Parts: sequence; C-alpha cells; structure tokens
Amino acid sequence: MRIMIVTDQYPPMVGGVPTVTSGLARDFAQLGHQVWIVAPSYGTHDTRNVEDKVRVYRFSSFEWPAYEGLRIPFLPFVPVRNLIKKSDPDIIHIHSPIVLGNIAQIMAGGLRKPVIATNHYMPINMSSSLISDPLIGKYLNSITYSYLVHFCNRCEYVTTPTQTALNLLYERGLRAPARPISNGIDLQKFAPGPREPEVLQRFHLPTGQPLMLHVNRLSEEKRIDVLIDAMAKIKSDTHLALVSTGPAEAELRAQVERLHLQKRVSFLGFVQDDDLLLLRRAVDFFAIPSEAELQSLATMEAMACGLPIIAANAWALPELVHHEENGFLFQPGNSDELAKYIDILASDIPLRKRMGAESLHVIAHHDRSKILAEWEELYRRLAIEFQDAKERRKQLRQAHKNRITIPQELQNVQLPRIRRTGKMVSDQTQGNRRRYRKSENDYIEEEL
Repeated sequence: MRIMIVTDQYPPMVGGVPTVTSGLARDFAQLGHQVWIVAPSYGTHDTRNVEDKVRVYRFSSFEWPAYEGLRIPFLPFVPVRNLIKKSDPDIIHIHSPIVLGNIAQIMAGGLRKPVIATNHYMPINMSSSLISDPLIGKYLNSITYSYLVHFCNRCEYVTTPTQTALNLLYERGLRAPARPISNGIDLQKFAPGPREPEVLQRFHLPTGQPLMLHVNRLSEEKRIDVLIDAMAKIKSDTHLALVSTGPAEAELRAQVERLHLQKRVSFLGFVQDDDLLLLRRAVDFFAIPSEAELQSLATMEAMACGLPIIAANAWALPELVHHEENGFLFQPGNSDELAKYIDILASDIPLRKRMGAESLHVIAHHDRSKILAEWEELYRRLAIEFQDAKERRKQLRQAHKNRITIPQELQNVQLPRIRRTGKMVSDQTQGNRRRYRKSENDYIEEEL
C-alpha cells in the first residue's frame, strides 16, 4: 500500500506522538509498504530524505512558544497538495489536528483521498495552567473539543488509543465511524530481562534500596510535583529516578532542594533507548502521577518489562493499571495516598513479583504485531471502500449527465435501418452515430 502519515510532532522531538508516528512509519516500511511522512522541519527550509526506508518530507516551520519543542509550519498548502498528487497515497493517516493535519485534510478532500484521524490530544496538553483557570478554563476546553470533533467528523474514520479517549469525543458530538486502536508496544524489544548493576552505577543510582522509576516529559500537566511531594512523606528508603527533560525541570529541581531530597531523587535527563531498557529491568516499580494521558507509552513499556505500576486514577490510565492487580491507583494529586502505595511496594517483594506478572498479562493485548495487522486491515478496507464509492459516484454522475428519453422517430424506425443486438439499439440513419441502451423506462445515450 501507499501510506501517508501526517504529524506536527516527529523525531527528533521527544514524546509519545513522535514515538508512535515514527514507529508506525518504520514498521509499515519494513512490511513492504511505501510510506511518506509529512512533518515540520527544524528550520526555514523544506527538506526531504529517506530514513529507514521512510520518505520524510519536512516543511519550514517556527517553534511554538507555548510548548517547548513543538514546531508550527508556515502553511505549506501548495507543497502538501503537490506531494499528495505525486505520491498518490491509498490512505492518509493524520495524527495532528492542527496545522499540517488540517492542510492535509483539506487537500485530501479535493484530491479524493480517504483520511483517518487518530486523536492523541487533550486540552490540558496545550496549557495546564490555562485549562485549570476558573475563568477561561471551561471556555477553552469547550472550544478545543469543538474544534477536535469538527475536524474528526470531516474524516472517513477516527481512532483513539483507548476507549476512554474515544468516549471523550463521543460525548462531544463525534459522528464519524470510529474505534479505539492501541498505540501498541514491541513485546520483542520490551520484555523482562536480567538486572545489570552496571547501569545503576553508570547513572549513580543506589544498589541496596528499592528503586522507583518515572519516565515522562517534565511538564506541568504530568504532575511530577505530586510524586516529589510523596517522596518527602514515605517511610521507606525508596529512591526515585526521573528520566527525561522538559519546561518544568528547573521548578522540579528547586522543589527537590526545598524538601531536602537531593539524596533521594535523581534527575537522569534524556536517556538513550538501550540504556532506558536496562534501567527498567533494574528498578523495582514504576510511578506515573500524570493527569493528562490518553494512553501512556512509558507505562506500557514499564509493564512489558514486568514492573508493577502506581498510577493516578485519571483518564485512560485505569485501562492499563488495575487496582491491586498489577499495581495501585491513587486519587489524582493526593501525595499522601501515593506515598502509602510506594511504601507498600517497597516493603513487599512477593507482591511486586505478583503484580509484575499481572502487568505482563495485561500488556500482552497491546502486542505491536497485532496492532499493525489491525491497522493494515483498516487501511485496506477503507481504501477499497473509498475507491468503490468513488467509482459509483462517477458512474452516477455520468449516467445522470447522459440520461435522455429516446427520440420518438427512433422508436418507429424499421429494420434494417435500426440494428438491434440484445438490449442495444443503434441509430445509423442519415449518418447518426448514436446508440441507446435500454434502462427500465428510458434509454441512455452513449457514443459509438
């Protein structure tokens, strides 16, 4: 198939959407499909190259001041249209409903291409402080979802990574055909493995006490401040390792210093994938206090490595974390409850093993190979249905254009001047080169 993936977030940007879109593109290319990526460039020039068999087209952009790392393209309507015409994709899969996604949807409509939209966004992803503002938060939330639903309703099909995410759209008026499809995870790569103390030493982490890992963008809506507050309240000697960077890092470091937790909390910054896999296998459990997750790749990766999870009981996280089965759910923002569950897991090794085993059972339903097969089936079905519908519309337009009533003089003409062959009637009198096909009560004119 010929697949075009459109996203405003793509590597080297770090985050869930870049990871999902780049993973889909590479996997589809490895399966033999032709894949195009449409994404922002990291400068004022358009670029194009091939990365892991994927044709990556980047369009000139500027950095969005309200969201570190997010690039906004300079409205490349004509270049995107030309690319769609040139590549002639069977399907266009949009992962960002903002600039490039909106342009691609408009151009796809004119070029008669089917569009799938996957929604990864919540209003809080734009600005946690604005959404929580009592004066404008409700209004901004309503405006954002109105736009999202309007965008999705103009697509042939809509997906979300979880049922929770899909229900949010249904509640606000989604009418397009839709279903949840998990982002999926590579269970061949992310799996339990032996602990390697060397990786702990390399990152200056202790080896003789319980280790808790958190991997997420260090931003306000991820509520890492709640996790740090909980570290000041625990009774065990658990050590917290924070992986990643983000706009809230300075504030979080100041919070650690204010609470005198420098020896209990480590900021590891950006960690390469290979080292991060080793870290997951070397720690004891994983925590995620975020209140802005429509799934959570970081949580899924931790579960695939056999870790028990402590998560906020917010949005889609309960679809992954089942309370007292593969971890614990705490009330969002409640650092006291979070601290209690940290101490429970820190002191109970058999419980950690039991919950870790259950995490492996839950995550098995998100195997990336199954998810890719589900995407392929959806792509093919929509492409075929869209092409069939396009052909039917073309035939109906042509029939409507050519539909006439057969002339009275032709009805009375006698052979051999009229040659009848089956249901076809040919008029060859006086150089007339038209023929008429019987269709119920009238005839359709066709050129000979």
